[in-house]
Amino acid sequence: MKKPKRASAAKAKKGPKTSAVRSKVALKRPAKRVAKGVAKHPVKTARRGASAADGAKGAIKATIRDLRSKLKGALRRVAELEAAADTDFLLEIPNRRGFERELARAVAYMKRYRASGALIVLDVDRLKPINDSFGHAAGDEVLKAIAATLTRQIRASDVVGRLGGDEFALLLWNLSETDAKAKAAAFEQAVDELSFVFGGQHVSAGASAGVALLGVQSDATRALEEADAAMYVRKAHRRHEPRIRLVSS
Repeated sequence: MKKPKRASAAKAKKGPKTSAVRSKVALKRPAKRVAKGVAKHPVKTARRGASAADGAKGAIKATIRDLRSKLKGALRRVAELEAAADTDFLLEIPNRRGFERELARAVAYMKRYRASGALIVLDVDRLKPINDSFGHAAGDEVLKAIAATLTRQIRASDVVGRLGGDEFALLLWNLSETDAKAKAAAFEQAVDELSFVFGGQHVSAGASAGVALLGVQSDATRALEEADAAMYVRKAHRRHEPRIRLVSS
């Protein structure tokens, strides 16, 4: 009877050890399984990461393309607004702002490259009587015809602009004083020869032109003042002419 007791005691002693070993094995197995599970699919994980990165890059590129397109449109709109701000809406030639900008650029160029030119200021002699007698629509027609006439008589490199009201300005390149004065007289004659019919009456306008030479010593503002002063002197010489000439049709 003593032997069985000893066997039972031995089993009892072995039991806790076996349970402890089994517990350790049970605890280790899940860790191994998780580790194995992660190690089994490294390619899939890498692919998922690459796909996410590619998606982010694609979104960034699309945003950049969209911003570039919007920037291009905004710059185009700015250029259009600047052009509109420099253009006379009625005559579609440079207004005072636009012409003065062109004149300043021309003077800077002449100083740098020792070029020359001429500035002519031309004033319509009888626009106010036309406006008073036939309305501003008639005056606008006269201005349009004068602008077209002046534009036809200049070169592509020259500039004609409207300083305001009935006053025009012309920037002409590479002219001597004699040539500039001859050109001013030709402009006057071309405007004098224009004829209009308003209210059944033939109407003619007229123009007086003043000249200022441009060169390496020129200043844009001073040149405009000189040409304007010369124009008023010329206008005074033409005051003997009729203010408005009307002939019944």
